[in-house]
Amino acid sequence: MTIPREVAPLNHGGDLGAARKLFPNAPEPFIDLSAGINPHPYPVPEFRDGLYARLPEQASLLELKEIAAKAYGAPSPAHVAIAPGSQILVAQVGFLLARGRACVLTPTYAEHARVAELAGHSVIEVAEIAQLADARIAIVVNPNNPDGRIVAKDTLLGLADRLRRRGGLLLVDEAFMDVGAQGLSLANQVGRGNIVVLRSFGKFYGLPGLRLSFAIATPDIASRLAAALGPWPVSSAALATSKVALADVAWREKTLTSLAEAALKFDVVLAGAGLEVIGGTSLFRLARTKDAAALFRHLGEAGIHVRRFNKYPAWLRFGLPAPEEEWQRLKTALASFVTEKAIRADQ
Repeated sequence: MTIPREVAPLNHGGDLGAARKLFPNAPEPFIDLSAGINPHPYPVPEFRDGLYARLPEQASLLELKEIAAKAYGAPSPAHVAIAPGSQILVAQVGFLLARGRACVLTPTYAEHARVAELAGHSVIEVAEIAQLADARIAIVVNPNNPDGRIVAKDTLLGLADRLRRRGGLLLVDEAFMDVGAQGLSLANQVGRGNIVVLRSFGKFYGLPGLRLSFAIATPDIASRLAAALGPWPVSSAALATSKVALADVAWREKTLTSLAEAALKFDVVLAGAGLEVIGGTSLFRLARTKDAAALFRHLGEAGIHVRRFNKYPAWLRFGLPAPEEEWQRLKTALASFVTEKAIRADQ
């Protein structure tokens, strides 16, 4: 099937402005299922007046490093650097190294390859973990987006050992590790010297607009990253909110359970519409169908934005809907697509 130019896949999720241009007659409100963000965000606390009237305080940055080190399993606060998003961290890690080959395990975020190239490295994308071993910087997303692929911890540590022998570094983006299997993170292994782990706050806590991420690495690497990002790497609002959220263990445990239940419910909905669920995490589901282009258009015209992929035209990625009216709109749109498909088949 030829995809009309006006409904060609978007380059990334979360761009409702672009979706509205593709589907200008779609009903509002538009439902954004194109990104793997918790649809039930952490309840942002009310903060004192004046939070936005002063620059972020160094004491607050240090306090967040302590809380983040405990939450993510870093060896100490000195192993943590704070940043406004993971993209900038990939670039800054790249700048720390002499220019060479950056290998990215794909399929995954397109941004990692792009910013590694901006940092001066020659970038290649590879499909097998063994192909990363001769890189100056090897980049792995674990759990992976969009397919939820898991690379075992021992496998990654073995790769880090091989890279170390030739002066290479392993960069592991653990943006979705909050919903990953316990014990999978490499945060407690960064003392080996050539491992940098990235953690994203916004996805699990449902607050991507805060633009907050962390690098976990040796104190030397962490301090160099912090120096590159300057004395005020994130906003006062990001500091205040994340300090409360990362320390809220009860909310975290409750949310892990509710997300897992919602993902199972979602799989039933997608399978009922004839889609094959082939991967994902409890924050997003990856489905395959030969009708992906037509379904993308159908959902878009119904005001529901999902993620398509240029390289994988049979794939669609769905973030979790919320609240209940979003579930119902999605179910209705999927059911009407199935009905229209059946009518066309009978004609």
